Amino acid sequence: MRVVKEAAIRRNEILDAAERLFVAKGFDGTSTGDILAEVGIARGTLYYHFKSKEDILDAMIERITEGLMEKAAEIVGHKDVPVLQRLTEMMLALNVDNEIGHEIMEQVHKPQNALMHQKMQEGLLKGITPLITALLEEGIAQGICQTDYPAEAAEMMLLYSNTAFDALSEDSRNERKIAAFIYHVERLLGMPRGSMRESILAIFRA
Repeated sequence: MRVVKEAAIRRNEILDAAERLFVAKGFDGTSTGDILAEVGIARGTLYYHFKSKEDILDAMIERITEGLMEKAAEIVGHKDVPVLQRLTEMMLALNVDNEIGHEIMEQVHKPQNALMHQKMQEGLLKGITPLITALLEEGIAQGICQTDYPAEAAEMMLLYSNTAFDALSEDSRNERKIAAFIYHVERLLGMPRGSMRESILAIFRA
């Protein structure tokens, strides 16, 4: 067990170093040699844990997204809180709330780090879709919304919002676009007009 624990610690040390370097130099500007020097390990030790720089990137993003998803899942599990309030709180919980996280996200949203951005988006989509589906199923049971395809509706909402309102988009905060998104989400979920307005606007105001 001691060996396993040491391996996990070393792996996290490598990821910590990669985070610092990716923030300072960007993904493309960081070499495996930079990471070796930062951690103070031999190349063979690095390759024992990770096959390539992209493998390190995958693990780093997975670690970040797992932390965000844990917070989001905890919020969804609070059944005593209204469904739409949990939806808003869950989406807000996906924002990073520490200095290194903000710096990483700033790098992720730079055009030269498009690969990092894409991988994080994919990871979040994979994790968030089941959580929103669970909330929609609760909403259906309570008569708040109506759709025969909650999982597909959740995926459609996320795919559209992540594309239309991505931080890389110059038009990501367009008020007409936000209003149209709210309108179509309500239609998609069979909800009265205006019923999702405050829940969704709270997310954009954050």
